[in-house]
Amino acid sequence: MSLTKDIKADIISRFGGSEKNTGKAEVQIALYSRRISDLTDHLKQHPKDKHSRHGLLKLVGKRKSLLGYLKKTDIERYRQVLADLELRK
Repeated sequence: MSLTKDIKADIISRFGGSEKNTGKAEVQIALYSRRISDLTDHLKQHPKDKHSRHGLLKLVGKRKSLLGYLKKTDIERYRQVLADLELRK
């Protein structure tokens, strides 16, 4: 269910520039998006798993607030993240 070290390191280096830059909003949004897609696949197989659904909704809310922050502070970075992660807005 959780992300492996290799996947996480790949996402961090792709969106953060270096492997130690984990606080960047783009990195956090990308990590949340990956976890959301994994949980979505899990819930397709286990539709009655209410606890995972609750966690999924919390992750979606966190990602939404980070996207709102990024949109408010730097619109170009926001658009780039949406394009890279293929999110729709």
